[in-house]
Amino acid sequence: MIVDPVRFERAITLFDAANAEDPNQDEGQPKELLYARRMTDMIGRYAPDASEAAQLAVRAQHIKRWTVPRNSQPMTREGYHAWRTGLYRFHAETAGELMRQAGYDQEMIAKVMMAVGKRQLKLNADTQMMEDVTDLVFIEHYLLGFAGQHADYSEEKWLDIIRKTWKKMSDRAHAFATGGGIKLPEPLVPLILKAVSEEKK
Repeated sequence: MIVDPVRFERAITLFDAANAEDPNQDEGQPKELLYARRMTDMIGRYAPDASEAAQLAVRAQHIKRWTVPRNSQPMTREGYHAWRTGLYRFHAETAGELMRQAGYDQEMIAKVMMAVGKRQLKLNADTQMMEDVTDLVFIEHYLLGFAGQHADYSEEKWLDIIRKTWKKMSDRAHAFATGGGIKLPEPLVPLILKAVSEEKK
């Protein structure tokens, strides 16, 4: 339930205005704005009863991501992890500041920052909800494109990627993904089903 719909929409408007500045385009829209809208669409399909904090978190998950490019950290495995960790903090702090501008109190801001910062996965309900929605959006909208960028990956590499994604998701998200809740990328369905069936063993 949204406590104050006007305040909620004010925060969403601020998030979207920030993401509308993305110079990168995807399907004729700023890339991160489209991503944020896909996240909101997915949580509406997957969990229409999601908390206000979770709904805000999914909209802000990639906020202004293009301002922290991958090459801002060394192009090594350690550099990648440092980049990802820094991004979580950056997104959380950016979302928190915009929520303050929208009139939210520190308690709600802290809840959203925890989810956006991906803290306490599997323990915090809002963080897990955001992770579920993130993974569902990735599978439906981005997995096929990612595959096209990495045509050199072996089948075992792909099975590992899908398994790692699957492990982060809740049982509810598993059921939603395999029960028709999302449109699976058709060319990858056999691989996805193989990875999922092996994970269940």
